[in-house]
Amino acid sequence: MHSTVNSLVAIKEEIQLKVISKTKNIKTPQIIAVSKTFRMEHILPLVNYGHLHFGENKVQEAIEKWTKVKDQNQNIKLHFIGKLQTNKVKIAVKIFDYIHSVDNEKLATKIAAEQIKQNKKIKVFIQINIGNEDQKSGFKKENVSEFYKFCKNLNLDVIGTMCIPPKQKNYQNYFLEMNKINTQLNLTELSMGMSEDYMEAAQHNSTFIRIGSKIFGQRD
Repeated sequence: MHSTVNSLVAIKEEIQLKVISKTKNIKTPQIIAVSKTFRMEHILPLVNYGHLHFGENKVQEAIEKWTKVKDQNQNIKLHFIGKLQTNKVKIAVKIFDYIHSVDNEKLATKIAAEQIKQNKKIKVFIQINIGNEDQKSGFKKENVSEFYKFCKNLNLDVIGTMCIPPKQKNYQNYFLEMNKINTQLNLTELSMGMSEDYMEAAQHNSTFIRIGSKIFGQRD
């Protein structure tokens, strides 16, 4: 097996062994292989293995890399995990199946309008700035409920919330809080956890874990 496939399998086994088998009522999270900046020849072993969920953070890069591969592999789901500019929404809706970073009304409105034009429904996550960090996008937790209603009125398919917690802090507390917010909103999906904190995220009901370097190795 290719090294990327070995890494993916090892991560899945670790989650299964240390979290799923020991905790009731937690479903196995989907792993999003964050393939941003990596060339397609590095990604194809995972595609050929049958892995379905991949993450990109640049719209143009995704179009160039994934258009042909997605045409040939209809089941592949592409996740946008970066900061989405409104002027890129048209192309984003075309190539992506999920958008993890809906963080303002203008963006939500644009996605809703583009969905109608393209007759395509995107699954979206509301980004929460769970650590209230100035440099990060996302809603403060007290404003999430109001924005969720705004999105529902636009007929957006909001399936969950997403966060990037502060680094080197106690991840557990932030993940616990995210899980609570999700439950209050009655949402089923939770996008949290990356290469350094995915085990804690899995313990707190994350359903989509975004892993890059732990699968593909360090980026240049």
